[in-house]
Amino acid sequence: MSTAAAAEQPVSPYKRLSQEQIDEFHLRGYIAYGKLLDDPLIEVLRAEYDRLFAEARQTGRFRNLSTGDTEDLDEKNNADEQMLQIMQMCERSLDFRQLLYDGRILDIAEDLIGPNIQLFHDQALFKPAHHGGSVFWHQDNAYWQCVPANLVSCWLTLDDVNVANGAMHLMPGSHLTPLGHERTKKGGSLLDIGDQIDQTQASVVDLPAGGVLFHHCQTLHYTPPNNTDRQRRAFAIHFMPPGTRQAATGDFLQVSFGRPMLRMRS
Repeated sequence: MSTAAAAEQPVSPYKRLSQEQIDEFHLRGYIAYGKLLDDPLIEVLRAEYDRLFAEARQTGRFRNLSTGDTEDLDEKNNADEQMLQIMQMCERSLDFRQLLYDGRILDIAEDLIGPNIQLFHDQALFKPAHHGGSVFWHQDNAYWQCVPANLVSCWLTLDDVNVANGAMHLMPGSHLTPLGHERTKKGGSLLDIGDQIDQTQASVVDLPAGGVLFHHCQTLHYTPPNNTDRQRRAFAIHFMPPGTRQAATGDFLQVSFGRPMLRMRS
């Protein structure tokens, strides 16, 4: 199905967040909305997702976060654990570019961070069936180092997701305190803070295909391995208010093709 055909499909029933839901987000650091995308659009995005990962496996334009920063294509493709990442899907696919401007997603983002919304970046996070790797406990802003730390992420699933195939685990209230992180003992690109927290206090969020979860950039979260016979295709959009800076340099994160303004009301 073409992008145009997908755009012609009827939209899902949708309501803006209630004040109670907004308050819950600010208290807990996340809000699970549930299913938001329509089935025809989900099918379009699945086909594009699969196409882009098949292409990336041929060209090497992806990372396997389970193997660190190796550039060896065979090692990335054939590792026993595979937590595969493509950054900026919006620069490889018009369908994912269009998704950034989906009014239903932006309405929720606006409820949480205000009327002016800029893209920080997007990414696909793929756990293949049988050997999908973990993403360890972390706060996103430990990687990003943005100030002020008020970015919000939309984590979107293209498959039914539960604890068995890589559902999101989140630590309620953890967004209120930034924590120091260390590299995993395996080395590589992932941070891990799991030994500093009581994981029994975590909440697990199951989502249907087309479901969304929004979380703060300092909310501790983790996704477990996927050892099932079901793949787990997830996509994350990271939103920020204009004026966000890099902590190390103080430089503004400028509006650009890679970081466009997605909505501006004032």
